[in-house]
Amino acid sequence: MTLELPELPYAYDALDPYMSAETLEYHHDKHHNAYVTNGNKLLEGLPDMGATLEEVVVNAHKKGEQGLFNNAAQHWNHKLFWQWMKPNGGGSLPGNLEAAINDSFGSFDSFRDKFLTAGATQFGSGWCWLVMNADGKLEVTKTPNGENPLIHGQTALLGCDVWEHSYYIDYRNARPKYLEAFVDSLVNWEFVAELFENAK
Repeated sequence: MTLELPELPYAYDALDPYMSAETLEYHHDKHHNAYVTNGNKLLEGLPDMGATLEEVVVNAHKKGEQGLFNNAAQHWNHKLFWQWMKPNGGGSLPGNLEAAINDSFGSFDSFRDKFLTAGATQFGSGWCWLVMNADGKLEVTKTPNGENPLIHGQTALLGCDVWEHSYYIDYRNARPKYLEAFVDSLVNWEFVAELFENAK
């Protein structure tokens, strides 16, 4: 298969003032594009690693193809990351998702605290996640570098990129402020709810 860079689902300046056009241009056009380009080069020299991106990610991890895994996993992460945000995001959650979050965490505020803490305490580069585990319960997790829920048998419902290139232009070293802006003002909860329904 061939990895392909998706178009952003909104204009570069659509997420201002929480994420600038400059950040999106660097993050999407440079960083994400590099994962696609490098991943395709690595795929050329390997036997069939799978018919889907998800299979490539899991097989690369299982077979110890670390270079391919790093790039394919980051491509998968970012394909979703762009969709996890929208202009005028944040706000109230669809009822089905809100009920599941309340059931798993006690309240949305409790989930928010856990998600922000996971992102703020991920040492170095990585991601924080809202996932559905194998038992159908929701959990907050964090992973280093490009690692993602796919290789842990979990379904990613929401993920936030805490690599410095995600926020340094806009927030410098204030990662917690970036995380708060992401949850409160950028998240596309309708898309999260759609993933939740598909995972049930």
